[in-house]
Amino acid sequence: MTASAAMLDADADWRHGGFGLYVHWPFCAAKCPYCDFNSHVVAGVDQARWANALSAEIARYGAVTGGRVLHSIFFGGGTPSLMAPETVAAVIDAARTAWGFANDIEITLEANPTSVERGRFSGYAEAGVNRLSLGVQALRDEDLRRLGRMHSVAEARAALDVAKACFDRVSFDLIYARQDQTRDAWRAELAEALAMAVDHLSLYQLTIEPGTAFGARHAAGGLRGLPEDDLAADMYQDTQDLCEAAGLGGYEISNHARPGAASRHNLIYWRQGDWVGVGPGAHGRVTLPEGRVATEAYRAPGAWLDAVERKGSGEIVTEVVPMSEQATEYLLMALRLSEGLDTSRYARLAGTPLDEAALERLQDWGMIERMPERIAATAAGRPVLNAILRELAA
Repeated sequence: MTASAAMLDADADWRHGGFGLYVHWPFCAAKCPYCDFNSHVVAGVDQARWANALSAEIARYGAVTGGRVLHSIFFGGGTPSLMAPETVAAVIDAARTAWGFANDIEITLEANPTSVERGRFSGYAEAGVNRLSLGVQALRDEDLRRLGRMHSVAEARAALDVAKACFDRVSFDLIYARQDQTRDAWRAELAEALAMAVDHLSLYQLTIEPGTAFGARHAAGGLRGLPEDDLAADMYQDTQDLCEAAGLGGYEISNHARPGAASRHNLIYWRQGDWVGVGPGAHGRVTLPEGRVATEAYRAPGAWLDAVERKGSGEIVTEVVPMSEQATEYLLMALRLSEGLDTSRYARLAGTPLDEAALERLQDWGMIERMPERIAATAAGRPVLNAILRELAA
């Protein structure tokens, strides 16, 4: 391949994953003790002002990425279901003006199950949202209280019923390996969740992150009853087995869906497409004439809003990602997927193929499956993905 052809291929590499828009709404009614996302509790929000600022950022990105087709929009947070439906509609309209929409565009909004928030669901559907992701987190009231959630199990079930009436596609999240949770208890809870599920479940093992309330409590020896590693591993395997049996296969380490119902937006991340990130603390990856550019916005809501209104941009970081780093990012993300990694694509990004000796070792150990032009972690390899990555990235 000539140098010019290689550059042309690099410029088009994002097309393997598609193009999306991530919108970060940074506000929450309360801060959950396990959460390390950029979220803030405030007394009030000027919705019109925020709608204008988010729309302005979308227009700014649209000016440098014009002509693209947008495959997905994802409203994350924070708690996007605290947005007024009119704010959501304004953002979607701004995106439609900036880019063409794919005929089957996926527009997802994260929501909490409180009665206040579920009252907005029909308004979001009218605004153009066609997929809801509901933060249930547990189906046991005591555990919801421990996790700092503001809803009950009954409210979660009611919210799911409303969501099913408003949206064809609905996902919800659960956290397992919680304090004092047994393997049998998780299997029973997951069975309940599968009976409630529409087409997608996100099932995460509880992780204790530095800088969170749980992190501080754990460091002080106060967060007792967390499962040992072996028990957590058994819970992970039970999760895979029960979901597979129910027809929601694990297409990614923590995500399960019926055929055709995988989160298209998250697939853009895992397949290393391009996405624009707007809102406080949002990250993006956008391929421009100078290369694939990493963007990051001011984290503090006030600083972001002020920068957009006074300077015309909420960005604090804009830097070209070297091809070697793009290759590493692709390796890290693609191997999370059951479909795995395109080895030819990796070689084009890295400038060299994956190490053959490492691939042979991992195959011999039963950690990866090798196919023409692809590799994927096996069922045995996915729980120890970090070890696989260390072998391949060495």
